[in-house]
Amino acid sequence: MYLSGAGLVRWRLTALPVFAGVFLLILNSGVASGFCQDAAVAVASEEKPVPTAAFQSCFGPSLGQEVLRSISPGQQIVKIFHDELTALLGGDAQPLVLSAPARIMLVGLHGAGKTTSAAKLALLLKKQGKAPLLFALDLHRPAAIDQLATLAKQVGVPIFRPVPGETDLLPVGRAGLKWTESQTGNVQIFDTAGRLEIDDVLVAELKQLRDFLQPQEVLLVCDAATGQQAVTVATHFHQALGLTGLILTKLDGDARGGAALSLREVTQQPIKFAGVGEKIDDMEPFNPDGYVEALFAS
Repeated sequence: MYLSGAGLVRWRLTALPVFAGVFLLILNSGVASGFCQDAAVAVASEEKPVPTAAFQSCFGPSLGQEVLRSISPGQQIVKIFHDELTALLGGDAQPLVLSAPARIMLVGLHGAGKTTSAAKLALLLKKQGKAPLLFALDLHRPAAIDQLATLAKQVGVPIFRPVPGETDLLPVGRAGLKWTESQTGNVQIFDTAGRLEIDDVLVAELKQLRDFLQPQEVLLVCDAATGQQAVTVATHFHQALGLTGLILTKLDGDARGGAALSLREVTQQPIKFAGVGEKIDDMEPFNPDGYVEALFAS
């Protein structure tokens, strides 16, 4: 079952704002011209950032194609959307790299859901048979340390907490690794400091910690609902730290297909996990094919 014509356009352009204006590229291609006319009208007022390379990749296969007699033009466009979006979002799901010592460093700005995501990820790995350990290394926000401690207790995962008043990150990091010698965990998850915006002090601090820890994974936790800001944040963090993947929060509710596509495009790193709700177990591995399938099946 599928939605066709204007019905598909109205919902899909809410879920996939990144495609604003793109249907204009195929108005004269001979493929689903009525469908494209509806889409062009629907996106006329959109002002979302448009990754041109992604558009060319997604819609290149449709240009000049003949409409198959066995399916409608709308169905053909949906098939092209599905296949190319899945490829643009990374194709297959990308697992974590967890070779020993398995260390995951989470980075991001305030309000993105980083501390909560650390606990959610710990619970998810615990369900997969791993033995995660949490490290509260946001020395600038004692409340974040308390929050992670509460969440760690909720999910039943040991947590390292710095001495109150500690401000020097590297000694705290060393103390944290020393603490692991008394633990039986096999995956270490480090919640780091954030800011309201990226600054040189934050970047220098995170670089020092990354160089000391040598984590297999540096994951940016990004709020998918922040649009262009999320793209800017991802670009800066990737240039500074060399991200290995992304965690997108707030993918429940309105499906932020545009943000997912843009973040993947600017970092060329996989989206590894998605936050799909506020509950502690509302995190799941990001599956591009399943995500695109859900967009077109709803």
